[in-house]
Amino acid sequence: MSLKEKINNDLKAAMKSGDKVRLETIRSIRALILEYEKSGKKTEMTSDDEITMLNSALKKRKEAIEQFEKGNRPELAAKEKFELQIILEYLPKQLTKNEIFEEVKKMAIEINAVSKADFSKLMPLAAKNLKGKADGKDIKAAVEKLLV
Repeated sequence: MSLKEKINNDLKAAMKSGDKVRLETIRSIRALILEYEKSGKKTEMTSDDEITMLNSALKKRKEAIEQFEKGNRPELAAKEKFELQIILEYLPKQLTKNEIFEEVKKMAIEINAVSKADFSKLMPLAAKNLKGKADGKDIKAAVEKLLV
């Protein structure tokens, strides 16, 4: 089932249940899908496109949470955290920091990356292989930790 179909089904379920936050979040994801479709690109949306779109929405929620917490607005931060959890349901299972480090370590062995000079070889590979499964900041931190 494509993301679009899943979103449409979940949208109907959220309308029936009356869950306003879930409904708003799913509508925002649906809007991103429609925006992509109307962008004039002649290609079908791939799973990479879906992950990129969902990661973008995830990043916006994380930034909003940070800003609301700085501004002492816990009720708005809580709403954004709930939306973040809903978006995570559509992404592949997120890796822990230890799992990210282990994956990066395997990739470093494969390409023989051992020093900071190899950062430019390892980072793009790690980002590509872990796309959608881990946050870019966590990937970068694991690569930097490994290449001492």
